[in-house]
Amino acid sequence: MSNKYKFGNNEKLYFISFSVVYWIDLFIRNDFKQILINSWNYCKKNKGLEIYGWCIMTSHVHMIIGSGQDNLSDIVRDMKRHTSQQLKEAIMHHPQESRKQWMLWMKQRAGKRNGNNANFQLWQQDNHPIELNTHQILHQKLDYIHNNPIEAGFVEKPEDYLYSSARNYYGLSSMMDVILIDPLVV
Repeated sequence: MSNKYKFGNNEKLYFISFSVVYWIDLFIRNDFKQILINSWNYCKKNKGLEIYGWCIMTSHVHMIIGSGQDNLSDIVRDMKRHTSQQLKEAIMHHPQESRKQWMLWMKQRAGKRNGNNANFQLWQQDNHPIELNTHQILHQKLDYIHNNPIEAGFVEKPEDYLYSSARNYYGLSSMMDVILIDPLVV
């Protein structure tokens, strides 16, 4: 098995991406995005998760994370498991979610096709962790995260997107505190 996309050294920072099965646009509702943020804050407080950058898009998430405490693989696994359960409940009980039955059916379909799940799968299996071993790569990934909403046509400037750490880096109020990365000096 390849070590290309695995968490190795917990002393390092990693860029991760994870997506909803079938790339379903789940995160068009703010309360669904808030479930992720609440989970991340819990993991920061109780599991040693360090977050340096993040962005919630409609069907996927990008983050730069580290941990001086617990195993990153365990933290991400637990976070994905918890958010999957919370989001399933939120979808089922959201009064305005017109795609409820279809989304639940698609996630049940994905779960039945994957032996690691019990009839329901919200997240795709992998996280694609990439070790950020130079300051240049770290900043390249942070820029990629913050420019994702621009590329998608959501905003014109990174700091205008509420569900991203770009606001932290521009000194604006944000949905969640992050550990700021030192500016790249060239």
